[in-house]
Amino acid sequence: MVAQNAELRASLAPRPDSHLTDAAGAPTDLRALTSLRFLAAMWVAVYALWDHLAVDFRPGLVAKGYLGVELFFVLSGFILCHVYLAAAGEKRFSYRDFLWARVARVYPLHVATLVGVGVLAFGAVAAGMAVDDGILGWSSLPANLTMTHAWGLAPESAWNHRSWSISAEWFAYLLFPAFAWAAWRVKDRPWAATASGVFFLFALYLVFPRLAGFHLTEATIAWGALRIVPCFALGCALYLVFRRRPLPRPMLVSTVAALLMTGAAWLNLWDGVIVALAGALILGLASLPNARAGLMASKAGVYLGEISYSVYMVLVPWQLLAVNLAARLTGADDKRLHVFVWLAILAGLPVVAAVSYHLVEFPARRALRRLGERFPRREKALRTAQTAL
Repeated sequence: MVAQNAELRASLAPRPDSHLTDAAGAPTDLRALTSLRFLAAMWVAVYALWDHLAVDFRPGLVAKGYLGVELFFVLSGFILCHVYLAAAGEKRFSYRDFLWARVARVYPLHVATLVGVGVLAFGAVAAGMAVDDGILGWSSLPANLTMTHAWGLAPESAWNHRSWSISAEWFAYLLFPAFAWAAWRVKDRPWAATASGVFFLFALYLVFPRLAGFHLTEATIAWGALRIVPCFALGCALYLVFRRRPLPRPMLVSTVAALLMTGAAWLNLWDGVIVALAGALILGLASLPNARAGLMASKAGVYLGEISYSVYMVLVPWQLLAVNLAARLTGADDKRLHVFVWLAILAGLPVVAAVSYHLVEFPARRALRRLGERFPRREKALRTAQTAL
């Protein structure tokens, strides 16, 4: 009887890894991090569109908007470890299935926006509108189609030029087994791993400008593949902390990290500090239970996070179309628009992204994953894990 009571208490006690998986064994739905993706995408969007606003100032927070990409990169390492690290460490990982899931996630919309930019550029030229000569860079097309244009293989930034970060992500996906192997070896020393990740990021940010002549956070088609490495590694290390146990007082941690990151960007502090604070924000939000995450776990927030990839990828074609059209209609030959016109363009971006998500991104991803299900799988459990992203 005593033994039965002990077994009953053990069965009712919370599992030490209950924050990692749900009752079905799938990775926990970290809703606040999904919503954070939308904020990162819009940070980049404001940064990209600001030059078309008829004002003579640029706040520090806007000027640092390119670091929204770094926020994506750290998130990517964190989430992919959340979904795949245990399988990789326990030899249940299928590299082929992993890469297929990644291709299904990013490639269809990448190609669709590339084609869209080309169509819009041709249309603009036919309508007598000015178009950047570098948009239709045919010599860069092969690298764009193979998602290797951030590897130094594209002679110029062309087509949907912001997709360089997708090329960088593809580089990290290909190297994910190496990231996972390193993370699994130090899984029992998460804080040491995180300290090492921050040190690596700081060291690379300090050394790179001396060798290349520009900051790593400015890299796109040249050294863009390297740009993701320290951020992705930091995301993997931060996940180890979360894997051990969620942070105490996550709301306080998230709030302080968000305020410090915003303040550091506003004051134009060093990029390394801002990226490290972004990592703290990610860890804090991941530790925040969905029931306590408020708007960050709301249906609206999660939906906006789900379309965040579309927000980022349609930015260039939407900018090309909306800015040129608005400039023509308002007579703004310098393409510097009235604040209300500019806000309308910015507000229209998530709407266009939602259309893109429902017409292209989601149906194509689902079709490719269904196609992938015809492949023989080494582990049936992996199929459940792949649905988490």
